[in-house]
Amino acid sequence: MANGLENAMRTAADKIAHYVQDVAEMKVETLYVRVGADGPTDFCQARPIAQTIVSLDGDSKVILPLREAEAGRFEVDAGLFDVHQRNVTTAIEYRARMLNALLSALQSLRS
Repeated sequence: MANGLENAMRTAADKIAHYVQDVAEMKVETLYVRVGADGPTDFCQARPIAQTIVSLDGDSKVILPLREAEAGRFEVDAGLFDVHQRNVTTAIEYRARMLNALLSALQSLRS
């Protein structure tokens, strides 16, 4: 019986270790496809329009959609950035909930 419990604990520990590796870096990509009048949209042709990478240590990298404006300046496409930012916020909230659930599970194992 103890052998079964030990195996279950090892399996759980392996899954937790794998999850911790996965959450070390969170990547959010917002993609677009062209909607054409000549038939159904091919979602396999989706292309990135914005990307955010957030590491567990707080480092982050953001790639934004820009368009060239007057005099060689660039401006952010506000509508696309808003959609992307909502995706990032949702991903961060989800990750926080999952980490809290993981911590709670680990604390209950210690009790």
